[in-house]
Amino acid sequence: MTAPEPLQDVLIVTGMSGAGRSTVAHALEDLDWFVVDNLPPQMMRPLLDLASASSGTTSRVAIVVDVRGRDFFRELQDLLPQLHDDVRLSVLFLDASDATLVRRFESVRRPHPLQGNGTILDGIMEERTRVGQLREYADLVLDTTDLNVHQLTNAVHERFASEQTPGVSVTLSSFGFKYGLPSDADMVADVRFLPNPYWQPELRPLTGQDGAVRDYVFAQDGALAFIDAYRQALSVVLAGYQHENKRHAMIAVGCTGGKHRSVAIVEELAQRLAELPGVAVNVKHRDLGRE
Repeated sequence: MTAPEPLQDVLIVTGMSGAGRSTVAHALEDLDWFVVDNLPPQMMRPLLDLASASSGTTSRVAIVVDVRGRDFFRELQDLLPQLHDDVRLSVLFLDASDATLVRRFESVRRPHPLQGNGTILDGIMEERTRVGQLREYADLVLDTTDLNVHQLTNAVHERFASEQTPGVSVTLSSFGFKYGLPSDADMVADVRFLPNPYWQPELRPLTGQDGAVRDYVFAQDGALAFIDAYRQALSVVLAGYQHENKRHAMIAVGCTGGKHRSVAIVEELAQRLAELPGVAVNVKHRDLGRE
């Protein structure tokens, strides 16, 4: 008997204009949700059918809905109960106080989409009338009045990240100073304080990925102490990155040529950092193979 296909996770993101729909959409994209903005209700079913046929690559779909049109909104309300039978459906409603919404529209110097010839507050009142029923239908109402962009992104991450989604993805790269600093590095460590295996004839043709070079590097005074101290420092930094919604970090470790010391240090440090909660590590050796 063939096992049933797992249900799609479908999230409808809606709410008040100015309450943070764009920020939420970007946060969901960073969490590998397939995000579609302002999709007409009649197109939702074909979209979900296509996503279902994509071999699980779009198993989590978020549809950001702008409920400005009355007919549009009514069609959406009629469709949602039908979708509940076929997908794992959730509705996220974003709200904020009137004063906050007015301030946000004024700060970007744009009119409210429903204010017409009236004021921003008139537009907000009209929108509240239109979205009132959908707010009651929502599985989660998120008030963004006191949230900045980073706090809102963190709230989305906490609620909608999968168990496999890392809190921060770290690229750990070795490099050679003689070829220049990596331009995209958030942090740079210099391990030229360690003796250079290059000057050992039997080690010169090898790299930091070879056991003999690794043993030589970590037999030197200060090598293991550096690894221990740097790992401890980075554990604090990476936890702070997650808290402050910095989801990617590039950490570079350099030696003279990027072949021996920095490579060995990066390989060991990568194993240590991968043990930290919420951290995923990718290793690069930028200058390995250069003469």
